[in-house]
Amino acid sequence: MTNRSSQGDKAAASAAASETASPYGGDAQTRRKKITTTRIADMHASGEKIAMLTAYDATFAATADAAGVDCILVGDSLGMICQGRSTTVGVSLEDMRYHTQCVAQGLARAQGSALLIADLPFGSYQQSREQAMASAVQLMQAGAQMIKLEGGGWAVDVAAFLIERGVPVCGHLGLTPQTVAALGGYRVQGRQDEDAARMRNDALALEAAGASMLVLEMVPARLAADITGQMRTCATIGIGAGRGTAGQVLVMHDMLGINLGRMAKFVRNFMQGAPGVQAAFADYVAAVKDGTFPDDALHAW
Repeated sequence: MTNRSSQGDKAAASAAASETASPYGGDAQTRRKKITTTRIADMHASGEKIAMLTAYDATFAATADAAGVDCILVGDSLGMICQGRSTTVGVSLEDMRYHTQCVAQGLARAQGSALLIADLPFGSYQQSREQAMASAVQLMQAGAQMIKLEGGGWAVDVAAFLIERGVPVCGHLGLTPQTVAALGGYRVQGRQDEDAARMRNDALALEAAGASMLVLEMVPARLAADITGQMRTCATIGIGAGRGTAGQVLVMHDMLGINLGRMAKFVRNFMQGAPGVQAAFADYVAAVKDGTFPDDALHAW
């Protein structure tokens, strides 16, 4: 495929998203089927890439949904994006519940179909499995359809406890922002053989526990692709982990070129050349689906 035809296809996809979908569902001609955990499993099995973005409010969530984003993550990154914090550690469960409810209400008003995932924030699940369940209940009652938690090891037991009780779980390995102080900063994880082996084992343990998805953040592309190749039922979602994962996620503000600090290597500004936010979202979805984003030469290690 030539660059010209690829750009034309993306432009057509952006135009179609703008014409057939409204952020609040006014004049939409067609609607896709609801994205569920079953649909995610089918996409993974068929090799269709999964496009995920963060959102923290009703309007951006509805706009992302209208552009074809498969999964919307209410991330605890809201602490840095919305609250101006330097890390995610200060985000409370009430913060997460409030923003999850905002996103859920936006999707409901727009008759949206994206799968809504919410982060369990630091301190809301580390104490016990029972604490984790109580925290997950608050987010599910606010509208989340899946819960994301960070870490392997002890966190696998927590994930299994939630899944056994009907809470779909997305894991998170590699750079885990809630424990960035223990990791020594925002650094690529899994470069050493011992660390890579531990990450593989944690990934397989999370899959065995029943996790539906697994975020791999700032992981060498070769390791992420290797882990992805070993997973049968759990879809890997990369962020700074190369193109070999089952899907991609970016912080919405980053991919729109809005950032309070230095832009990470794995980010691409999709607002460049786009006529508007919804078109930028649609370009991101198209690039994830056709495999042109990320470019391992530019966005990975």
